[in-house]
Amino acid sequence: MYKPQSTLIKINYRLNGLWRDDGEPMSYEMTAAQAAERLGVKPATLYAYVSRGVLSRGRAADGRTSLFDAAEVERLALRGRPRRPAGAADIIVESQITEITADRLRYRGLDVVDLAMTRPFEDVAELLWTGGLPPAGAGPAPWQATEAALTAGRAAQAALPPGTLPLERLQVIVPAMAATDPLRLELDPSAVIAAGHGIVAGMIDCLPGPGPTPGRSPTPIVSRLWSRLCERRPGPALLRAMSAALVLLADHELAASTLAARAAASVRADPYAVVATGLGAVGGALHGGSSLGAETLLASARGPADVPRVVAELLRRGERVPGFGHFVYRSGDPRAAALFDLIQRAAPKSAQLAVATAVLACVRQKSLPEPNIDFALATLARVAGMIKGAGETMFAVARTAGWIAHALEAYTTAPIRPRAIYTGPG
Repeated sequence: MYKPQSTLIKINYRLNGLWRDDGEPMSYEMTAAQAAERLGVKPATLYAYVSRGVLSRGRAADGRTSLFDAAEVERLALRGRPRRPAGAADIIVESQITEITADRLRYRGLDVVDLAMTRPFEDVAELLWTGGLPPAGAGPAPWQATEAALTAGRAAQAALPPGTLPLERLQVIVPAMAATDPLRLELDPSAVIAAGHGIVAGMIDCLPGPGPTPGRSPTPIVSRLWSRLCERRPGPALLRAMSAALVLLADHELAASTLAARAAASVRADPYAVVATGLGAVGGALHGGSSLGAETLLASARGPADVPRVVAELLRRGERVPGFGHFVYRSGDPRAAALFDLIQRAAPKSAQLAVATAVLACVRQKSLPEPNIDFALATLARVAGMIKGAGETMFAVARTAGWIAHALEAYTTAPIRPRAIYTGPG
């Protein structure tokens, strides 16, 4: 049997759960309960070790059951419990929705990039919510909010000052729609899914838009959202890129907004409250709001030759370059790569794409991190000529599907209640 010889290759194989530190192949035969008992920890702590790279994990033939290497567990037991790095925090939640590996993302076991190239957002939302895809080519589902919800949502956002960003409008639209639904606390899965259809549709249809308003059902979600963010009619290739973006962003495990939404659902908050909770967190500058910073960066450059000046001024002020680096993907965000490819094919001669390409070259010249999905979203928004804040709006609408999916899981579990370690005065 081949054994990796170099230290670098051994480390890579170790991180991917194929070989132990001593160069011997992993043998995944110990159950999670057995591993936890041997280590004297709770199952949640065991999975925390996995998330921190302390333990590797394999899968049983069913693809779901976690298995561990007995020798690796034994060495950890003899060495003692690993100390938590300063400032680190682990909240481990078991979920069947999304799996993230070093370079890949899957929804319910299906590769997300493949889904983005072949399925519309509505199909992928149903996959996240029900575990199954509708038949291919079945056509868009009739997602509609009620007239009462649309009236309330439109009135609420219309009262906001001119220039209010679309994400900020969504943050008042959803609670306004909730007030019109007297049965919103019905948490049966079919009722939650029906609410999800209405929430996503209402979020979009209540926004004011510079473009022509498409007809009612069965107009696809992507076309309706485009009309709210861009005054130009979309070409097929750019609309296809936007459709892919919505699929790529629909869920991403326990990102900050999803954790907040899931915690709300775990105490039985209704679906509107779950989505409103997610919307409150998603605009953070280190989360979905990063695309707004990237849009501003791209808009600041007069052309590709002006990019080094713009980036240098950011760095001189001690600011990070928005849209680069990712907490999970150390060697590059696969979602960003897929979306950039679609944008380049849709508008290869775009002046805005040339600016974005120059930013990529400038950042790579300094060996800074690779671009993430937020920078790709900002590029799409600039190339398409969308309004300010379009990137974070696409992010929020897409991620609503994930928040609803996590709510459906959380409604059947115990409340999420982390504990704090007190460090204040005695």
